[in-house]
Amino acid sequence: MIFPNIDPVVHIGPWALQFGPLALRWYALAYVAGILLGWRYALRLTRTASVWGARTPTATALQIDDLVLWITLGIIVGGRLGYIVFYMLMNDDQRAWLAAHPMDVFKIWEGGMSFHGGFLGVCAAIILFARQQKIDMLRLGDLIAPVAPIGIFFGRIANFINGELWGRVTDGPFGIIFCNETIQANHPQRICPAGPLPRHPSQLYEAALEGLVLFLILAFAIYRLKWLRRRGALVATFLLGYGLARLALENVRNPDVGMPEFPLGLTMGMMLSIPMILAGGWLLWKSLKEPIRDDAEAHEPA
Repeated sequence: MIFPNIDPVVHIGPWALQFGPLALRWYALAYVAGILLGWRYALRLTRTASVWGARTPTATALQIDDLVLWITLGIIVGGRLGYIVFYMLMNDDQRAWLAAHPMDVFKIWEGGMSFHGGFLGVCAAIILFARQQKIDMLRLGDLIAPVAPIGIFFGRIANFINGELWGRVTDGPFGIIFCNETIQANHPQRICPAGPLPRHPSQLYEAALEGLVLFLILAFAIYRLKWLRRRGALVATFLLGYGLARLALENVRNPDVGMPEFPLGLTMGMMLSIPMILAGGWLLWKSLKEPIRDDAEAHEPA
């Protein structure tokens, strides 16, 4: 199967939504969709009394509205810094480029975002917001964790549209040849950045597992297991679910070019996901040991 050659710039009919150097890209649209839908889902959770039992919701609608800005900044700043620290500084060519062009750090519209960096940025935003508002930060994390897979889903779809982060070579039926057709000197020319061989569409695998499946698991934990009443359980489930999915899919995702050889065949994505799994397992064990307390402790300081 040949990659469908989707223009990364959004079009309306034959017209690209671009004004000089400014363009509306699918990648940016994915961020906007993830944040807006996540915000609406969080609001819906706070208004669903049955999932809270006798407890009051962790945050009010107004607090969630304010938190959206904090989380957006955490995603952007953390995602960019994470990419620089975890990937660019580990790559000799990228490190040299960064030293010669330090202002490129701010060119996030050219790509270069790390999920794990964005995750740490969101954690920092939740901690700071919880301290300011005197909310239990772990319970606030339980409210935000079910929202995260929505943004991950749209982000991975955008990765596929951009033809980036492709998988390893495969002879399976789902293999895709990641090529783009461009016009140069009035002649069509096919450019295959991933080479001429079919590869796993690992972006779609990640959208399914890290996005859709993880969203459904967390929804089951909320509505059937009533884990919004169990402090830390949803944060733990997210850490475990994402970490395990990413660890498994790194086996079919092509390693980042230029990265050093890590021991035991590990990739950077694996090494960053293993601490999430360990932390999630410990936190879930701790959460399940504690009895559910249906009292009004949602707004106690952490």
